[in-house]
Amino acid sequence: MESLQALIEQIVTARTLITASFSQLRSKGEATYSKVQIKPVELKGKLHYQFAYFTGPKVEHRNIPEEQAAEEMMALLRATFRQALVCTAEADYQVLISKKFKVSVLTKSPTKKTAGSLAHNRKKQYVLDEGEPVPFLVELGIMNAEGKVLAKKYDKFRQINRFLEMVEDVLADLPSGRPLTIVDFGCGKSYLTFALYHYLAVRERRELSIVGLDLKADVIAHCSELADKLGYDKLRFLVGDIAEYNELEQVDMVVTLHACDTATDAALEKAVRWGASVILSVPCCQHELFGQIDNDVLSPLLSHGILKERFSALATDAIRAKLLDLVGYRTQLLEFIDMEHTPKNILIRAVKSPSGDQAAKWREYAAFRDFLGAKPYLERALEGRLPAGQAVE
Repeated sequence: MESLQALIEQIVTARTLITASFSQLRSKGEATYSKVQIKPVELKGKLHYQFAYFTGPKVEHRNIPEEQAAEEMMALLRATFRQALVCTAEADYQVLISKKFKVSVLTKSPTKKTAGSLAHNRKKQYVLDEGEPVPFLVELGIMNAEGKVLAKKYDKFRQINRFLEMVEDVLADLPSGRPLTIVDFGCGKSYLTFALYHYLAVRERRELSIVGLDLKADVIAHCSELADKLGYDKLRFLVGDIAEYNELEQVDMVVTLHACDTATDAALEKAVRWGASVILSVPCCQHELFGQIDNDVLSPLLSHGILKERFSALATDAIRAKLLDLVGYRTQLLEFIDMEHTPKNILIRAVKSPSGDQAAKWREYAAFRDFLGAKPYLERALEGRLPAGQAVE
Protein backbone atom coordinates (compact mmCIF):
# COMPACT_ATOMS: atom_id res chain seq x y z
CA MET A 1 0.00 0.00 0.00
CA GLU A 2 2.95 2.34 0.59
CA SER A 3 3.84 2.49 -3.11
CA LEU A 4 0.20 3.12 -4.03
CA GLN A 5 -0.03 5.89 -1.46
CA ALA A 6 3.13 7.48 -2.85
CA LEU A 7 1.64 7.37 -6.36
CA ILE A 8 -1.66 8.94 -5.26
CA GLU A 9 0.11 11.66 -3.30
CA GLN A 10 2.40 12.40 -6.26
CA ILE A 11 -0.58 12.71 -8.64
CA VAL A 12 -2.47 15.03 -6.29
CA THR A 13 0.61 17.14 -5.50
CA ALA A 14 1.50 17.50 -9.17
CA ARG A 15 -2.13 18.32 -10.01
CA THR A 16 -2.14 15.91 -12.96
CA LEU A 17 -5.34 14.01 -12.09
CA ILE A 18 -8.01 14.22 -14.78
CA THR A 19 -10.46 11.63 -13.48
CA ALA A 20 -10.49 8.57 -11.23
CA SER A 21 -13.03 5.80 -10.73
CA PHE A 22 -13.03 3.45 -7.72
CA SER A 23 -15.09 0.25 -7.93
CA GLN A 24 -15.37 -3.44 -6.91
CA LEU A 25 -16.46 -3.33 -3.26
CA ARG A 26 -14.26 -5.27 -0.86
CA SER A 27 -17.32 -6.27 1.14
CA LYS A 28 -21.00 -5.57 0.55
CA GLY A 29 -21.53 -4.43 4.12
CA GLU A 30 -18.77 -1.85 4.21
CA ALA A 31 -20.42 0.93 2.22
CA THR A 32 -23.84 2.04 1.10
CA TYR A 33 -22.36 3.28 -2.18
CA SER A 34 -21.03 1.01 -4.94
CA LYS A 35 -18.66 3.31 -6.82
CA VAL A 36 -16.85 6.63 -6.41
CA GLN A 37 -15.73 8.91 -9.23
CA ILE A 38 -13.30 11.77 -8.67
CA LYS A 39 -12.38 14.86 -10.69
CA PRO A 40 -10.72 18.21 -9.98
CA VAL A 41 -12.91 21.33 -9.73
CA GLU A 42 -12.21 24.95 -8.90
CA LEU A 43 -14.35 26.49 -6.17
CA LYS A 44 -13.94 30.12 -5.14
CA GLY A 45 -10.52 30.24 -6.75
CA LYS A 46 -9.18 27.13 -4.97
CA LEU A 47 -8.58 23.60 -6.23
CA HIS A 48 -10.87 20.92 -4.83
CA TYR A 49 -11.59 17.33 -5.79
CA GLN A 50 -15.20 16.38 -6.37
CA PHE A 51 -16.00 12.89 -5.03
CA ALA A 52 -19.21 11.44 -6.54
CA TYR A 53 -20.58 8.55 -4.42
CA PHE A 54 -22.96 6.31 -6.40
CA THR A 55 -25.74 4.46 -4.56
CA GLY A 56 -28.00 2.78 -7.10
CA PRO A 57 -29.35 5.54 -9.35
CA LYS A 58 -28.52 8.26 -6.79
CA VAL A 59 -25.29 10.26 -6.64
CA GLU A 60 -23.99 12.25 -3.66
CA HIS A 61 -21.23 14.81 -4.28
CA ARG A 62 -18.58 15.99 -1.84
CA ASN A 63 -16.04 18.66 -2.72
CA ILE A 64 -12.84 17.95 -0.78
CA PRO A 65 -9.96 20.47 -0.48
CA GLU A 66 -6.78 19.63 -2.36
CA GLU A 67 -4.75 18.96 0.79
CA GLN A 68 -7.22 16.28 2.00
CA ALA A 69 -7.86 14.54 -1.33
CA ALA A 70 -5.02 11.99 -1.28
CA GLU A 71 -5.94 10.92 2.26
CA GLU A 72 -9.60 10.43 1.27
CA MET A 73 -8.64 8.40 -1.81
CA MET A 74 -6.37 6.12 0.18
CA ALA A 75 -9.03 5.61 2.85
CA LEU A 76 -11.39 4.36 0.15
CA LEU A 77 -8.76 2.04 -1.35
CA ARG A 78 -7.73 0.62 2.03
CA ALA A 79 -11.19 -0.10 3.37
CA THR A 80 -13.77 -0.12 0.60
CA PHE A 81 -12.64 -0.76 -2.98
CA ARG A 82 -10.44 -3.29 -4.76
CA GLN A 83 -10.13 -1.61 -8.17
CA ALA A 84 -9.40 1.87 -9.46
CA LEU A 85 -8.79 3.54 -12.79
CA VAL A 86 -6.77 6.74 -12.34
CA CYS A 87 -6.34 8.87 -15.46
CA THR A 88 -3.69 11.59 -15.52
CA ALA A 89 -2.09 13.76 -18.16
CA GLU A 90 0.98 11.48 -18.23
CA ALA A 91 -0.53 8.00 -17.91
CA ASP A 92 -3.50 5.86 -16.94
CA TYR A 93 -3.08 3.66 -13.87
CA GLN A 94 -5.19 0.51 -13.40
CA VAL A 95 -5.08 -0.41 -9.71
CA LEU A 96 -5.97 -3.94 -8.55
CA ILE A 97 -6.00 -4.85 -4.85
CA SER A 98 -6.31 -8.49 -3.80
CA LYS A 99 -8.28 -9.78 -0.82
CA LYS A 100 -4.96 -9.95 1.05
CA PHE A 101 -4.20 -6.35 0.11
CA LYS A 102 -1.57 -7.14 -2.49
CA VAL A 103 -1.45 -4.15 -4.83
CA SER A 104 -0.84 -4.31 -8.59
CA VAL A 105 -0.59 -1.15 -10.67
CA LEU A 106 -0.71 -1.38 -14.47
CA THR A 107 0.57 1.71 -16.26
CA LYS A 108 -0.84 2.53 -19.69
CA SER A 109 -0.59 5.39 -22.14
CA PRO A 110 -2.89 8.33 -21.27
CA THR A 111 -6.38 8.24 -22.77
CA LYS A 112 -7.74 11.49 -21.36
CA LYS A 113 -6.99 15.04 -22.33
CA THR A 114 -6.06 17.58 -19.69
CA ALA A 115 -8.99 18.76 -17.66
CA GLY A 116 -8.68 22.32 -18.95
CA SER A 117 -10.84 24.81 -17.09
CA LEU A 118 -11.74 23.56 -13.62
CA ALA A 119 -14.64 25.94 -13.17
CA HIS A 120 -17.47 24.14 -11.39
CA ASN A 121 -20.00 24.97 -14.11
CA ARG A 122 -17.77 24.39 -17.08
CA LYS A 123 -18.81 23.32 -20.57
CA LYS A 124 -19.96 19.73 -20.91
CA GLN A 125 -17.00 17.42 -21.56
CA TYR A 126 -17.72 14.48 -23.83
CA VAL A 127 -15.93 11.13 -24.09
CA LEU A 128 -15.53 11.88 -27.81
CA ASP A 129 -14.65 15.55 -28.22
CA GLU A 130 -16.00 17.78 -30.93
CA GLY A 131 -13.28 19.37 -33.05
CA GLU A 132 -11.23 16.18 -33.27
CA PRO A 133 -12.20 14.01 -36.26
CA VAL A 134 -13.13 10.46 -35.26
CA PRO A 135 -13.03 8.13 -38.30
CA PHE A 136 -16.23 6.20 -37.63
CA LEU A 137 -18.19 9.40 -36.88
CA VAL A 138 -16.95 10.93 -40.14
CA GLU A 139 -17.93 7.81 -42.10
CA LEU A 140 -21.37 7.73 -40.48
CA GLY A 141 -22.00 11.35 -41.40
CA ILE A 142 -22.04 12.71 -37.85
CA MET A 143 -18.81 14.72 -38.20
CA ASN A 144 -17.16 16.37 -41.16
CA ALA A 145 -13.50 15.76 -42.01
CA GLU A 146 -12.43 18.60 -39.68
CA GLY A 147 -14.21 17.07 -36.69
CA LYS A 148 -17.16 19.46 -36.59
CA VAL A 149 -20.43 17.80 -35.60
CA LEU A 150 -23.13 18.39 -38.19
CA ALA A 151 -26.07 20.37 -36.79
CA LYS A 152 -28.67 17.74 -37.73
CA LYS A 153 -26.60 15.00 -36.08
CA TYR A 154 -25.87 16.66 -32.75
CA ASP A 155 -28.53 14.65 -30.89
CA LYS A 156 -26.95 11.44 -32.19
CA PHE A 157 -23.51 12.73 -31.14
CA ARG A 158 -24.83 13.36 -27.62
CA GLN A 159 -26.48 9.91 -27.54
CA ILE A 160 -23.22 8.20 -28.51
CA ASN A 161 -21.33 10.07 -25.81
CA ARG A 162 -23.99 9.30 -23.20
CA PHE A 163 -23.70 5.61 -24.09
CA LEU A 164 -19.90 5.71 -23.81
CA GLU A 165 -20.16 7.42 -20.42
CA MET A 166 -22.21 4.47 -19.22
CA VAL A 167 -19.62 2.05 -20.62
CA GLU A 168 -16.82 4.05 -19.01
CA ASP A 169 -18.54 3.71 -15.63
CA VAL A 170 -18.40 -0.11 -15.79
CA LEU A 171 -15.00 -0.47 -17.45
CA ALA A 172 -13.45 -1.76 -14.23
CA ASP A 173 -16.20 -4.42 -13.97
CA LEU A 174 -15.14 -6.09 -17.22
CA PRO A 175 -12.59 -8.93 -17.05
CA SER A 176 -8.96 -7.86 -17.40
CA GLY A 177 -5.91 -9.71 -18.66
CA ARG A 178 -7.66 -11.41 -21.58
CA PRO A 179 -9.59 -10.47 -24.74
CA LEU A 180 -13.22 -9.41 -24.29
CA THR A 181 -16.17 -10.88 -26.18
CA ILE A 182 -19.15 -8.59 -26.79
CA VAL A 183 -22.46 -9.14 -28.57
CA ASP A 184 -24.77 -6.34 -29.75
CA PHE A 185 -28.25 -7.71 -30.41
CA GLY A 186 -30.42 -5.75 -32.84
CA CYS A 187 -27.51 -3.51 -33.79
CA GLY A 188 -29.35 -1.74 -36.65
CA LYS A 189 -27.21 0.94 -38.28
CA SER A 190 -24.65 0.27 -35.52
CA TYR A 191 -23.78 3.82 -34.44
CA LEU A 192 -23.24 2.56 -30.90
CA THR A 193 -21.57 -0.67 -32.01
CA PHE A 194 -18.89 1.29 -33.85
CA ALA A 195 -18.62 3.68 -30.89
CA LEU A 196 -18.11 0.77 -28.50
CA TYR A 197 -15.40 -0.75 -30.69
CA HIS A 198 -13.63 2.61 -31.09
CA TYR A 199 -13.74 3.30 -27.35
CA LEU A 200 -12.56 -0.13 -26.18
CA ALA A 201 -10.20 -1.19 -28.97
CA VAL A 202 -8.79 2.16 -30.11
CA ARG A 203 -9.02 4.38 -27.04
CA GLU A 204 -8.62 1.81 -24.25
CA ARG A 205 -6.48 -0.58 -26.34
CA ARG A 206 -8.34 -3.63 -25.13
CA GLU A 207 -8.16 -6.86 -27.09
CA LEU A 208 -11.71 -7.80 -28.00
CA SER A 209 -14.15 -9.30 -30.43
CA ILE A 210 -17.56 -7.73 -31.10
CA VAL A 211 -20.46 -9.34 -32.95
CA GLY A 212 -23.34 -7.19 -34.19
CA LEU A 213 -26.54 -9.09 -34.96
CA ASP A 214 -29.60 -7.83 -36.85
CA LEU A 215 -32.37 -9.21 -39.07
CA LYS A 216 -31.90 -6.70 -41.92
CA ALA A 217 -29.46 -8.12 -44.47
CA ASP A 218 -28.90 -4.83 -46.31
CA VAL A 219 -28.05 -3.00 -43.08
CA ILE A 220 -25.66 -5.75 -42.02
CA ALA A 221 -23.94 -5.66 -45.44
CA HIS A 222 -23.42 -1.90 -45.15
CA CYS A 223 -22.05 -2.20 -41.60
CA SER A 224 -19.65 -4.98 -42.66
CA GLU A 225 -18.31 -2.83 -45.49
CA LEU A 226 -17.78 0.09 -43.12
CA ALA A 227 -15.98 -2.11 -40.56
CA ASP A 228 -13.61 -3.28 -43.30
CA LYS A 229 -13.02 0.31 -44.45
CA LEU A 230 -12.19 1.43 -40.91
CA GLY A 231 -9.89 -1.53 -40.31
CA TYR A 232 -11.99 -2.80 -37.41
CA ASP A 233 -10.89 -6.39 -37.95
CA LYS A 234 -12.39 -7.73 -34.70
CA LEU A 235 -15.86 -6.37 -35.44
CA ARG A 236 -18.22 -8.74 -37.28
CA PHE A 237 -21.81 -8.21 -38.38
CA LEU A 238 -24.20 -11.13 -38.88
CA VAL A 239 -27.77 -11.55 -40.07
CA GLY A 240 -29.72 -13.43 -37.45
CA ASP A 241 -32.40 -13.61 -34.77
CA ILE A 242 -31.61 -13.06 -31.09
CA ALA A 243 -33.41 -16.18 -29.89
CA GLU A 244 -31.63 -18.43 -32.40
CA TYR A 245 -28.08 -17.11 -32.03
CA ASN A 246 -25.92 -19.82 -30.40
CA GLU A 247 -22.45 -19.25 -31.85
CA LEU A 248 -20.73 -18.40 -28.54
CA GLU A 249 -20.48 -20.18 -25.19
CA GLN A 250 -19.27 -17.22 -23.13
CA VAL A 251 -19.77 -13.46 -23.57
CA ASP A 252 -18.44 -10.65 -21.37
CA MET A 253 -20.83 -7.87 -22.38
CA VAL A 254 -24.25 -7.95 -24.00
CA VAL A 255 -25.78 -4.84 -25.57
CA THR A 256 -29.37 -4.71 -26.77
CA LEU A 257 -30.87 -1.44 -27.96
CA HIS A 258 -34.54 -1.09 -28.89
CA ALA A 259 -35.22 -4.80 -29.30
CA CYS A 260 -39.01 -4.97 -29.44
CA ASP A 261 -41.15 -6.47 -26.68
CA THR A 262 -39.92 -9.88 -25.46
CA ALA A 263 -36.91 -9.81 -27.84
CA THR A 264 -35.29 -7.74 -25.07
CA ASP A 265 -36.05 -10.56 -22.62
CA ALA A 266 -34.57 -13.14 -24.99
CA ALA A 267 -31.35 -11.11 -25.10
CA LEU A 268 -31.29 -10.73 -21.31
CA GLU A 269 -31.77 -14.48 -20.86
CA LYS A 270 -28.85 -15.22 -23.17
CA ALA A 271 -26.69 -12.69 -21.33
CA VAL A 272 -27.42 -14.41 -18.03
CA ARG A 273 -26.77 -17.86 -19.52
CA TRP A 274 -23.43 -16.64 -20.89
CA GLY A 275 -22.49 -15.20 -17.50
CA ALA A 276 -21.97 -11.72 -19.00
CA SER A 277 -20.18 -9.33 -16.64
CA VAL A 278 -22.06 -6.32 -18.00
CA ILE A 279 -25.49 -5.95 -19.65
CA LEU A 280 -26.65 -2.72 -21.32
CA SER A 281 -30.23 -2.80 -22.57
CA VAL A 282 -32.62 -0.13 -23.87
CA PRO A 283 -36.02 -1.86 -24.17
CA CYS A 284 -38.64 -0.97 -26.76
CA CYS A 285 -42.34 -1.58 -27.37
CA GLN A 286 -43.15 -3.49 -24.16
CA HIS A 287 -46.53 -5.04 -24.96
CA GLU A 288 -46.41 -8.24 -22.90
CA LEU A 289 -47.80 -6.92 -19.60
CA PHE A 290 -50.38 -4.65 -21.24
CA GLY A 291 -52.72 -7.58 -21.77
CA GLN A 292 -51.85 -9.28 -18.46
CA ILE A 293 -52.16 -6.60 -15.78
CA ASP A 294 -55.42 -6.94 -13.88
CA ASN A 295 -55.91 -5.25 -10.51
CA ASP A 296 -59.03 -3.56 -9.16
CA VAL A 297 -56.99 -1.21 -6.96
CA LEU A 298 -55.25 0.12 -10.07
CA SER A 299 -58.44 0.50 -12.13
CA PRO A 300 -58.38 4.34 -12.03
CA LEU A 301 -55.04 4.11 -13.83
CA LEU A 302 -55.59 1.02 -15.95
CA SER A 303 -58.91 2.28 -17.34
CA HIS A 304 -57.02 4.86 -19.43
CA GLY A 305 -55.23 3.25 -22.36
CA ILE A 306 -52.34 5.72 -22.55
CA LEU A 307 -51.67 5.48 -18.81
CA LYS A 308 -51.93 1.69 -18.86
CA GLU A 309 -49.44 1.53 -21.73
CA ARG A 310 -46.89 3.70 -19.93
CA PHE A 311 -47.43 1.95 -16.60
CA SER A 312 -47.04 -1.45 -18.28
CA ALA A 313 -43.73 -0.38 -19.81
CA LEU A 314 -42.39 0.87 -16.47
CA ALA A 315 -43.60 -2.24 -14.66
CA THR A 316 -41.94 -4.43 -17.31
CA ASP A 317 -38.57 -2.75 -16.76
CA ALA A 318 -38.98 -2.95 -12.97
CA ILE A 319 -39.61 -6.71 -13.29
CA ARG A 320 -36.59 -7.14 -15.57
CA ALA A 321 -34.36 -5.27 -13.15
CA LYS A 322 -35.51 -7.31 -10.16
CA LEU A 323 -35.12 -10.62 -12.02
CA LEU A 324 -31.56 -9.67 -12.98
CA ASP A 325 -30.89 -8.84 -9.32
CA LEU A 326 -32.20 -12.31 -8.43
CA VAL A 327 -29.73 -14.08 -10.73
CA GLY A 328 -26.64 -12.31 -9.43
CA TYR A 329 -26.53 -8.81 -10.93
CA ARG A 330 -26.47 -5.28 -9.51
CA THR A 331 -28.97 -3.42 -11.66
CA GLN A 332 -29.64 0.25 -12.34
CA LEU A 333 -32.27 1.96 -14.48
CA LEU A 334 -30.77 5.08 -16.06
CA GLU A 335 -31.94 7.86 -18.34
CA PHE A 336 -30.32 7.19 -21.70
CA ILE A 337 -31.26 10.37 -23.57
CA ASP A 338 -33.56 13.30 -22.84
CA MET A 339 -37.30 12.64 -22.80
CA GLU A 340 -37.79 15.42 -25.36
CA HIS A 341 -36.19 13.20 -28.02
CA THR A 342 -37.95 9.90 -27.30
CA PRO A 343 -40.00 8.36 -24.45
CA LYS A 344 -38.00 5.13 -24.92
CA ASN A 345 -35.10 6.49 -22.91
CA ILE A 346 -34.57 4.02 -20.06
CA LEU A 347 -31.38 1.98 -20.09
CA ILE A 348 -31.03 -1.12 -17.92
CA ARG A 349 -27.41 -1.44 -16.78
CA ALA A 350 -26.60 -4.66 -14.94
CA VAL A 351 -23.20 -5.63 -13.54
CA LYS A 352 -22.43 -9.12 -12.27
CA SER A 353 -22.10 -8.88 -8.51
CA PRO A 354 -22.25 -11.14 -5.43
CA SER A 355 -25.84 -11.67 -4.36
CA GLY A 356 -27.40 -10.49 -1.09
CA ASP A 357 -30.48 -11.87 0.63
CA GLN A 358 -32.01 -13.67 -2.33
CA ALA A 359 -34.99 -15.02 -0.37
CA ALA A 360 -36.05 -11.50 0.62
CA LYS A 361 -35.56 -10.26 -2.95
CA TRP A 362 -37.67 -13.11 -4.27
CA ARG A 363 -40.52 -12.35 -1.84
CA GLU A 364 -40.47 -8.70 -2.87
CA TYR A 365 -40.50 -9.61 -6.54
CA ALA A 366 -43.23 -12.26 -6.23
CA ALA A 367 -45.48 -9.87 -4.28
CA PHE A 368 -45.14 -7.21 -6.99
CA ARG A 369 -45.70 -9.71 -9.80
CA ASP A 370 -48.78 -11.20 -8.15
CA PHE A 371 -50.22 -7.78 -7.32
CA LEU A 372 -50.12 -6.96 -11.02
CA GLY A 373 -51.33 -10.38 -12.13
CA ALA A 374 -48.30 -10.63 -14.42
CA LYS A 375 -46.72 -13.73 -15.95
CA PRO A 376 -43.40 -12.41 -17.29
CA TYR A 377 -41.63 -14.11 -20.17
CA LEU A 378 -38.25 -13.43 -18.60
CA GLU A 379 -39.15 -15.31 -15.41
CA ARG A 380 -40.12 -18.35 -17.46
CA ALA A 381 -36.92 -18.03 -19.51
CA LEU A 382 -34.81 -17.97 -16.34
CA GLU A 383 -36.46 -21.05 -14.86
CA GLY A 384 -34.01 -23.00 -12.71
CA ARG A 385 -31.81 -19.96 -12.04
CA LEU A 386 -34.18 -18.18 -9.66
CA PRO A 387 -34.23 -18.74 -5.86
CA ALA A 388 -37.72 -20.24 -5.90
CA GLY A 389 -36.64 -22.70 -8.60
CA GLN A 390 -39.96 -22.44 -10.36
CA ALA A 391 -41.17 -20.11 -13.11
CA VAL A 392 -44.74 -18.90 -13.33
CA GLU A 393 -47.11 -21.20 -15.15
